[in-house]
Amino acid sequence: MFELQSKYHEELRQGEAYTSPVVGDEPAGKKFYIESYGCQMNFNDSEIVASILQKEGYSATSTYENADVVLINTCAIREKAEQTVRNRLNAFNSVKKKNPSMLVGVLGCMAERLKAKLLEEEKLVDLVVGPDAYRTLPVLISGAESGQKSVNVLLSREETYADINPVRLNSNGVTAFVSIMRGCNNMCTFCVVPFTRGRERSRDPQSILNECGDLYERGFREVTLLGQNVDSYNYPLNPPAIGGGQGEVTFARLLEKVAAISPELRVRFSTSHPKDITDEVLYTMAEYDNICKYIHLPVQSGSTEILQRMNRTYTREWYLNKIKRIREIMPECGISTDIITGFCTETEEDHELTLSLMDQVKYDLAYMFMYSERPGTLAARRYKDDVPEEVKKRRLSEIVALQQHHQAEKMKLDIGNTYSVLIEGDSKRSTDDWCGRNDQNKMVVFPKGNRSMQKGDYVEVKINACTAATLIGEMLN
Repeated sequence: MFELQSKYHEELRQGEAYTSPVVGDEPAGKKFYIESYGCQMNFNDSEIVASILQKEGYSATSTYENADVVLINTCAIREKAEQTVRNRLNAFNSVKKKNPSMLVGVLGCMAERLKAKLLEEEKLVDLVVGPDAYRTLPVLISGAESGQKSVNVLLSREETYADINPVRLNSNGVTAFVSIMRGCNNMCTFCVVPFTRGRERSRDPQSILNECGDLYERGFREVTLLGQNVDSYNYPLNPPAIGGGQGEVTFARLLEKVAAISPELRVRFSTSHPKDITDEVLYTMAEYDNICKYIHLPVQSGSTEILQRMNRTYTREWYLNKIKRIREIMPECGISTDIITGFCTETEEDHELTLSLMDQVKYDLAYMFMYSERPGTLAARRYKDDVPEEVKKRRLSEIVALQQHHQAEKMKLDIGNTYSVLIEGDSKRSTDDWCGRNDQNKMVVFPKGNRSMQKGDYVEVKINACTAATLIGEMLN
């Protein structure tokens, strides 16, 4: 996989695991360990699971060798992610042979598709739990302790975990994810999410506001609102109680309500579907200084024919007009994207159309992948995966090279500018430097100097230089 991104995005997208945090000595009693792979939704789900287990008397451990229950929260988007999970399960089971009472479980998107293989054929796990069944974990663990193979992969049309306050795993105490909806109704032919996470359902807006408000009171200064497609968030009200007294809360109204908690609370969101992001959302973003001017808007392909085969429900021209509209309303807005190369029947002409679209948009950031057929998807049933592997690799390398060029140009344009940066912590390379992100989601590193700043503070930083993924600057008085 080729990706261009800051370290922040690496941790979220590249499959690098988040594990259970431990501060100080580990307490006595039952212990759990969680590893998470994939998207931000998976990491947020692990925080929900941690909350459920803590209420059952479990405490977190930072090493799976010390755990009574070892859980791996899985991603099924790409074949590489599944292989990573299998490798980790083999590592867990090598420890389990020495400690037979240890339970190993798979959570999340791989659960439904591979439950039989993991439980019966390969005997790698003791329990399998789907994304909508985390409340049943205590019962499933109890069953597994008595020797049963415990499974619950039922999908729900109502579950949003709105009443569960997530335990913030690996938290820097400044930024946090808040899930606002679950599932997806967009049947993109390449995607397995509608089959692993079910239909869309929006979370009660008051519970979202309560969670964001609580985070702010605890010192957090940035929330990222999460959903497979946040722009389609819609919560009917009966009777009307929020959102200007009207009968529903749209995503734009929710954004406004969260931003109104405090001007010191930054608001981000992910991910947007191009067909659903409205002018109402764009104008709301423009109106509030604390709603970050950054949109992740996956295009997937620059060819209308391929987009139709992907069932993306828009054309190349329509997408470019949406980009134009974003920049009309918010000229300073950062835009990132997802691109899949080598999708079924993709020709050289289709590939050139993707490159030319990139030349027109000039993305600040891109996540770029070769098409990987996922069993059970509409594409796997309808189309032949007919682009040779070597052709996919060559096309991907061309896309990556072009994005590198665009990204370097965009980074250089920031030199000389001054940005408000939220300090997230020490730079990974030196404790003499702070790091944080600007409005457009770019990582900024700058010397601490002799000023008494701390995590969670906003500072004005003038940019003096840049690398491929980081802006380098100095604090202004």
